[in-house]
Amino acid sequence: MIEKIKLAAVSYLNTIPFIYGIEQSDKLLKSIDLRLEFPSKCADLLKSGQVDLGLIPVAEIPNIPNAQIIGDFCIGAKGKVNTVMLYSDCPLDDIHTIALDYQSRTSAMLTKVLAQEFWKINVEFKQTSEGYINKIHGTNAGLVIGDRAFDLNGKFPYQYDLSEEWYKFTGLPFVFACWVANKPLSNTFTNAFDKATTFGIQNKSVAIRGHSKAANVNLVQYLNEDISYHLDSLKRKALELFLDYIKSITVE
Repeated sequence: MIEKIKLAAVSYLNTIPFIYGIEQSDKLLKSIDLRLEFPSKCADLLKSGQVDLGLIPVAEIPNIPNAQIIGDFCIGAKGKVNTVMLYSDCPLDDIHTIALDYQSRTSAMLTKVLAQEFWKINVEFKQTSEGYINKIHGTNAGLVIGDRAFDLNGKFPYQYDLSEEWYKFTGLPFVFACWVANKPLSNTFTNAFDKATTFGIQNKSVAIRGHSKAANVNLVQYLNEDISYHLDSLKRKALELFLDYIKSITVE
């Protein structure tokens, strides 16, 4: 019996095309065990060897033994992404603390990079757990990623889209997550995986129809305009730059 490839994918709406493509491939489905988790959990599963391939926060790539980016797709953005947000009751210069989303790794590091290199603010970063969003008030700002941001956008006096801020800072798109393996995978598997994810991206409109009841979200706009899936040369350049920046950031 052939051992299945263990695969972890992010459970947010932005992975709808990937999951659709995988689910439409009988050949691929027979060769994998798929689980859906939030981004930081996907990274932990890959680091610990509990899965072989994961859609993980790119900030974790240096921490994955034998890390190898698989395929030519990612979760990225060119400017605004609308689901990686810093919310605050006050402007940047008045913020004292920033609560970092516990579901995040890349966006948490991006917040630190922007604070240090672009915004030039000296703040204290707080680790969080579930329920932290309710404590965003006064001079305590908060990073929120993923689908939860749809319900929060417009609810705070100040909100900063981190992908847009990165673009202002560098002139480059941003890569939040990539498909990364922690061991060599066969050409047979990677070819089937590439074919499935490509099919999903090419058929986003069909994939979206299966999620038409998603609350407070214009999925057509979000998945076609806000999320940019192709890991092209500019995104690879941006990824390299970001990984270089985080070398100077102390992980707390």
